[in-house]
Amino acid sequence: MSQPALFIAHGSPTLAIEQNAYTSFLRQLGQETLKPPKAIIIFSAHWDSPVQWLTTDRLHTTMHDYYGFPEEMYAIEYPAPGSPELSEEIAAIFHSHNLPYKPSAGRGLDHGAWVVLRAMFPKADIPVVALSVDAKRAPEEQYAIGKMLAELRQQNVLVIGSGGLVHNLRMLDFEANGPAAWAAEFDDWVGEQLKSWNWRHLFDYDRKAPHVRTAIPAYGKEHFVPLLYAMGAADDDRLAVKLFQDYQYGSLSLNCWRFGGS
Repeated sequence: MSQPALFIAHGSPTLAIEQNAYTSFLRQLGQETLKPPKAIIIFSAHWDSPVQWLTTDRLHTTMHDYYGFPEEMYAIEYPAPGSPELSEEIAAIFHSHNLPYKPSAGRGLDHGAWVVLRAMFPKADIPVVALSVDAKRAPEEQYAIGKMLAELRQQNVLVIGSGGLVHNLRMLDFEANGPAAWAAEFDDWVGEQLKSWNWRHLFDYDRKAPHVRTAIPAYGKEHFVPLLYAMGAADDDRLAVKLFQDYQYGSLSLNCWRFGGS
């Protein structure tokens, strides 16, 4: 049973307590649209490191890695199981491709991971292995790391990249009634490259994409790059379908792309 790879925007941490069109979409995606996965591999924008880490825990704790949010946000737990067996398989794949990596025990799932997973799989009963991203790697390398994991999709393992295509906190407009034109133009350009699987242009997004300095400031690249890890994991299919698109605060894009699968 094959799974797709997904890129999912995790938006604001308050997504965990919101009820809106996006949370309804994520719930339907996990509970009705997808075939139940055997396990989940998730690359989170909130684990950015020059070292390739992967979790080895048998049970994950929940990280509340944010501040200044409603008190109820700090009481939420998502005790998803881990899968040391899948971690070992991923480690073997990385070793075979000469990719240095380190095992991580006891870190827990950051909000880039658990907020999305809790919306999709609220029972927290599917094993999860979390992996770090490296925003400073070349796009080709980010894609290649995802590609290493493509074979696991054929074993009913769901691969997710969690981030956000437009992520500039300084440009948020809390009075906005719709998307900012520059944000929509950037998202549309990315979408065109994904639909045609034009990885040459996409790898050069830093020079070719409109409004790229505004959409992805230097401090925000870690939110864009999970897209490339997820895309690489479907290199064998090279099919991209937009499943959802919306915006919060004018420019915080909430989007979900499916790569491969049906």
